[in-house]
Amino acid sequence: MELEHQTMETFLRWAADIGISDSIDSSRCSDSCLGHSLSVADFPLAGGRGLRAVRELRKGELVLKVPRNALMTTESMVANDQKLNDAVNLHGSLSSTQILSVCLLYEMSKGKKSFWYPYLVHLPRDYDLLATFGEFEKQALQVEDAVWVTEKATAKCQSEWKEAGTLMKELDLKPKFQSFQAWLWASATISSRTLHIPWDSAGCLCPAGDLFNYDAPGDDLNYSEGPESAIQTSSPQPASITNLECRNNEEEAGLNVEIQSERLTDGGFEEDANAYCLYARRNYQLGEQVLLCYGTYTNLELLEHYGFMLEENSNDKVFIPLETSLYSLASSWPKDSLYIHQDGKPSFALVSTLRLWLVPQSQRDKSVMRLVYAGSQISVKNEILVMKWMSEKCGSVLRNLPTSVSEDNLLLHNIDKLQDPKIRLEQKETEAFGSEMRAFLDVNRLWDVIGFSGKDVEFPRRTNRMMSKWRLSVQWRLSYKRTLADCIYYCNEKMNNLLGTLR
Repeated sequence: MELEHQTMETFLRWAADIGISDSIDSSRCSDSCLGHSLSVADFPLAGGRGLRAVRELRKGELVLKVPRNALMTTESMVANDQKLNDAVNLHGSLSSTQILSVCLLYEMSKGKKSFWYPYLVHLPRDYDLLATFGEFEKQALQVEDAVWVTEKATAKCQSEWKEAGTLMKELDLKPKFQSFQAWLWASATISSRTLHIPWDSAGCLCPAGDLFNYDAPGDDLNYSEGPESAIQTSSPQPASITNLECRNNEEEAGLNVEIQSERLTDGGFEEDANAYCLYARRNYQLGEQVLLCYGTYTNLELLEHYGFMLEENSNDKVFIPLETSLYSLASSWPKDSLYIHQDGKPSFALVSTLRLWLVPQSQRDKSVMRLVYAGSQISVKNEILVMKWMSEKCGSVLRNLPTSVSEDNLLLHNIDKLQDPKIRLEQKETEAFGSEMRAFLDVNRLWDVIGFSGKDVEFPRRTNRMMSKWRLSVQWRLSYKRTLADCIYYCNEKMNNLLGTLR
């Protein structure tokens, strides 16, 4: 702990020396880049290590400035290393993200000789992105779509690693830096920590700037649309300073640029200042954690790209299997707009599509179509059918999943007990473990070390990493199931109210 504190102080001094500062006073001399507006602090229940306000901060106030020369980019790494520059120039077929990954591993291989060493030693040793999930953690997600996303992320990472292999060999990287595990680490670092810059689609690593933890978009940025909202054929996303979000936004058709430019309040690279400037996204009191918004993500997307999820995420979406014939009617709305909000309410597009689908084809005249596209109820009986269908479909999905909400709650509780070295499990508790917990203990050969003797349990690091990812899988699927359960409750309530009007 003392060593970690010392290396953090070294990093903050190094950052100050290269011009990183949380003060607008450029003449201010300090042995730390922080102290005027921010300080490093631990938030165990809110993201771990982060930044807290050391004074009152006002919304829109500059809280951190990182000059261009302090940004870790492909450009900055190859500029002072001819060997790296020559090797990179011979591999134009690699993506900018692959090149940045190789450059990062190359700098890591230099150890203390790297200019970036004070920063690199503070990067996480492990990540919990989906691409890092093993078979056990992947299957623990239970939902087919989530398992597929995980497999796709892992396959993409493996493919990119193989493609970059020749470049890594030409740079004479030590075997451990050429391994797939090293590539997973570099890829996860870039996915979860890079910020957008205009001259490189791979983005940049921003020393000190990546200490901010995540804040989901507020209600003013949330385009949540229920059945009663005005029709919307696309889902505009609030702008994000993260490189991933900017890359995704560039690919989206119909992007509302005007809305985005107004909402880029957290920061970005400013040409006039020749620096990355980060701003307070709201007012903060002394001692509060200062957060940045990475963009609008579902919980599965947060897991895929950042390695965490939120208990309360107004941007989360639950997708359920739908009949093929239903999709053919949803041509006015993209498939990804047919979902259930985290609070259990079906999306506007999903309700509208079901309203039309449940009308006999011979009765789908112009008047019905106008009501559908206006987001209006076709009839009370039709609306009852919609709510009944939704309720039954959600119930069917829940019943077909291997575990229930209550079983997942108990499993999370037991995982938390395993992760807490201060808690000694009694033998009768372990005897009551479910099959999934037993499978985890079997895979990791932990039955003999789970604390019957009264001593603190110390699991191997690999086991602790696996347990953390497994917990995220259970946490995600539990959130998924709760949304389905909330949807059943919502639809049944609506159905009962509608039946009351018929009486």
